[in-house]
Amino acid sequence: MPTLIFTPRYTVDSQALWKAAGKIGWRVERLAGWRVPDHLREIPDPIFYGEALFGPVLAEQLGLALISPSEDWLVNLPFEYRSRQISMTTLGLARQNSQPRFVKPPNDKSFPASVYRGSELPTEYPDDMPVLVSDVVVWQKEFRCFVLNRKLMTYSIYSRFGELQEAQGFASSVDEHQQLEAFLSRLLADQRVELPVATVVDVGTIAGDWACVEQNAAWGAGIYGCDPAKVLEVLAHSSLRVSCNS
Repeated sequence: MPTLIFTPRYTVDSQALWKAAGKIGWRVERLAGWRVPDHLREIPDPIFYGEALFGPVLAEQLGLALISPSEDWLVNLPFEYRSRQISMTTLGLARQNSQPRFVKPPNDKSFPASVYRGSELPTEYPDDMPVLVSDVVVWQKEFRCFVLNRKLMTYSIYSRFGELQEAQGFASSVDEHQQLEAFLSRLLADQRVELPVATVVDVGTIAGDWACVEQNAAWGAGIYGCDPAKVLEVLAHSSLRVSCNS
C-alpha cells in the first residue's frame, strides 16, 4: 500500500490530496520536522509531495530520486509550442541586458520569475547561476496540466492576465477546455517533445495562440482546481526508488 508523505507545511493542496488518498486506501504521513524519522525510512512504497526547496533532501532520506524536468526543456521545445524566443544563459550575462526580459531560474524558485532589466536582477546569487531569459509576453490565461505517460490526466486554470483564479473557483469554459485539449493532444503526440513519465505542463494563450508556459515537477506542483484523485495517479510515478539513506 502506498504511503503519501507530506512536509510539515499545511496547504490547501496537501489537505485535498490527503482526503483523496484516504478514499483510495493509501496511508498518509505528515512529517513533524524537516528530517524523515527512522520508522518512515523503511516503508515499502513512499510517495512524496512537498516544496521544491526541501523535496530533494527529504526524498533522499526516503530512498527516492525525484523526477524533474531538464533545465533546458523550454529552450529545446519546438517554437510552435512556445511561441516566444527563450534562451538559457547565466545570471552574469543576463545582468548585461539593458532591455526588459523575463528571467527565471530553470527549476527552482531561488528568486522570483519576473520581468527585469539587467541592473534589477538580484545581486545575492553568483554570476554563473543558470537562468532562462525570454521575450516579455502577456499570458491571457494559464492552465496547469498533470500528465502521465504522455496522457493528460487532469487540468485546471490558475491565472487570467496574471491574476490567480482561486476566488473564481478556478472556473473555465467548455470552449477553453476544448482548445486546451486539442493543443495538449498535439504536443503529447509529438515525439520531438521530451517528457518524463510523470510531470506537469503549464500552458496558456499569448494573443489568442496556445503555448507552453513551462514544465514543472509533479511532486512539488500546486494542484489548483485539478482532480486530486487524478493528481495522485501522477504522483505515484513522480519518483524512483533507489535506496534508503540514514
